[in-house]
Amino acid sequence: MTIKNQQDQDLLDEYDFSKGIRGKYAQRYREGSNIVKLDNDVAEMFPDQKSINDALRALANIISINT
Repeated sequence: MTIKNQQDQDLLDEYDFSKGIRGKYAQRYREGSNIVKLDNDVAEMFPDQKSINDALRALANIISINT
């Protein structure tokens, strides 16, 4: 029995998720990820992950010196 997918045009009719388990790995993903969304103006100042980490380490060092 084929059910026509009416929600997502990118999914082919051959894809069968009828035995899938929603959220099966959600808890594991939450435990192992630390994603932070930067505002666009902030993201423009930092071209990559290294520059963000370096800036945060410098700020953390300044904070720890002043406390």
